[in-house]
Amino acid sequence: MGNADESRPILVAIGNPDHAEQLVRTAGDLARVTDGLVQIVSVIAKARNSAFSLYTDETIIGQYSGTSQDILDKATTVAPDDVTVTGELIVSRSVVDGILTAVGQTDARALVVGWQERKRRTDAVLGTTIDRLIERTPCDLYVERIGQAASSVDSVLLPVAGGPHVRPAASVAKAIAARNDAAIHLLSVATSETDLESVREYIASAQLQLEEAPGPQVRTESAIHGDDETVERIIDAASDHDVIVFGATRQGTLHRRLVGSVPRTVVHRTDRTVLLARAGDVIDTSANRFLPWV
Repeated sequence: MGNADESRPILVAIGNPDHAEQLVRTAGDLARVTDGLVQIVSVIAKARNSAFSLYTDETIIGQYSGTSQDILDKATTVAPDDVTVTGELIVSRSVVDGILTAVGQTDARALVVGWQERKRRTDAVLGTTIDRLIERTPCDLYVERIGQAASSVDSVLLPVAGGPHVRPAASVAKAIAARNDAAIHLLSVATSETDLESVREYIASAQLQLEEAPGPQVRTESAIHGDDETVERIIDAASDHDVIVFGATRQGTLHRRLVGSVPRTVVHRTDRTVLLARAGDVIDTSANRFLPWV
């Protein structure tokens, strides 16, 4: 038998066929380093007050799958040749419930979803569906910004500030770097609230997480900046890298801090590929609480 993670798929939820290639590529990177598999999921929502509620799930899938089946077909077509990929249509009361059902049924190792920026104002930080998945998904979660996909990757930027979410961030950074023979650049900022010794520990811990993450060893380098302009330092560095991976760190109470001020600001000011990583083993699903991005 190989790695135990082989039987636990990387789940990728896709609601738009135009997003399939970008998300399946990232899921494929995560699966490849453990010789695992990717399972693509598309959800058909059957709300209680809709006409669909009169039909069985089998009937809906057989006769009304339409766009959802197109999504699966497109996603499997663009999947990498060296990764095993399966697809499934799920009927559920909502997209979120359907995705969470798939996570539970497959014991998914991770979930990859896409996020697309919206111009309209809303109370949702990344959109209602993504916000709920961040709160409730019991496995590692990767949120990738749609539409800003690097055509080639020579360098991955991994800003770190400690915390349990560095582990999944390091895992996806290493998986992407391994596929592209790219380097990972660790960056941390010593502010007036964070002493230099702590920042050095952040870097050392992240380096250890990279070493322990699945996959071949990759080239790494690190830098520490000493000022209070964290966002500016990351944006300055972003132009020299193709992909930026953020992980969550500290717990907060305000909804608007769900993804934190630093990643949200950087996302809006860079055209690079951005992934947000959130660890599943710190989610308190019983209390429906989560650790936000910082």
